[in-house]
Amino acid sequence: MNKKTLIWIVSVWVVLTLLNYYFVPYFIVALEWLILSLFLLIWTVGQIIKLIKERRSLTRQRIASVLIISTLFLLTFFRQPVNQIIEKVDWLIFYNKRTEVVEKVKNGELKPNVSWNGWVCELPYEFPVISNGGNDIGISKNDSTNEVTVTFWVFRNFFSAPSTHFVYTNRPEDIKYYNELIERNPDENWKIEENWFRTFHE
Repeated sequence: MNKKTLIWIVSVWVVLTLLNYYFVPYFIVALEWLILSLFLLIWTVGQIIKLIKERRSLTRQRIASVLIISTLFLLTFFRQPVNQIIEKVDWLIFYNKRTEVVEKVKNGELKPNVSWNGWVCELPYEFPVISNGGNDIGISKNDSTNEVTVTFWVFRNFFSAPSTHFVYTNRPEDIKYYNELIERNPDENWKIEENWFRTFHE
């Protein structure tokens, strides 16, 4: 493979990874992960076999091909570190936009607005994606105290399976609940900053 082909392969992998992170439903991602991992594994083995056959006259291009394809396989198969990097970058990029949404919830501009759930608010735009799985957010609000909890999905699972969230809350009972989550499972739950939490729960 020449340099241009390798660049295209990496570019397609990056785009596919971002699409999976932001848009593709979990059950499709799981199937795609299995197929893509198997495909890249077979491709990696093929590249290694070629490398061994050509060991007496190796070229930089062959070595680069083996390294890139095998790296893409590892990053696909062990995808959690990649998702964690995207999550951290996403938090930084869209922090101001999420803060703006929280302020609109506080002043009543955004409220639950779907017929099938009294908690979910469908944001009036598709882009930027600040809550994965449809740009829906969860709103819990005490109108008498103006205490709110606003949930943004990072990874939206189905049914009663746990999902990953960015959560803003100034409600004492919810802050207590999230602090308890952190104590029980600090690897998946932590406080990002004042009133903001990263959580993993149903």
